[in-house]
Amino acid sequence: MNNIFVRANIRLLSAAEGGRSVPVRGSYRPNHNFFGPDNRNMAIGFIELPEGKELRPGESIEVPVTFLSWPDGQIYPGREWRIQEGAKLVGTGTVLEVMPTP
Repeated sequence: MNNIFVRANIRLLSAAEGGRSVPVRGSYRPNHNFFGPDNRNMAIGFIELPEGKELRPGESIEVPVTFLSWPDGQIYPGREWRIQEGAKLVGTGTVLEVMPTP
């Protein structure tokens, strides 16, 4: 498994949609599920919010995301995934650009 770096659009679900009730800040490390609600083959990754910025439920932001372990499958612009805390869906992500490995 290799590290993958992407620029992505991240949207947190609002509490009314069943998502979080509090914002996230800094380096947020949820589960990343690319393979559907019943699949438990998750990617480990960090969503890096700019210093002093928070992402509130119901909002979207473009940010870098680093996946530390990438399960089998391809990643490409337009690919969407589920952002979960445990089995709970709290947001969605869309790959905007796959970045070169530093």
